[in-house]
Amino acid sequence: MRRIRLVVDCGCISDPTIATVDEIARAKLEASRAGCALELRDVCPNLLELLDLAGLAALLLAERERQAEEREEPYGVEEEGELGDLSVS
Repeated sequence: MRRIRLVVDCGCISDPTIATVDEIARAKLEASRAGCALELRDVCPNLLELLDLAGLAALLLAERERQAEEREEPYGVEEEGELGDLSVS
């Protein structure tokens, strides 16, 4: 089943503030809760910098890359192996 993708055109945002980042974060959260993906388009450098500062740039860019490549969710184990002795001395 394909996820619904919500595209937000950020081209009209010329002077972003932390309130802008807050609104995008809330939109991302609500989209995720509804089982949708959120994609930002035409992001100006100032907004990208604020998103990066808030730790959201990588999350939103990763979402877009997963959609483009149609990869599985990044949860779970990718490689198997055994851990060494984790006992505390």
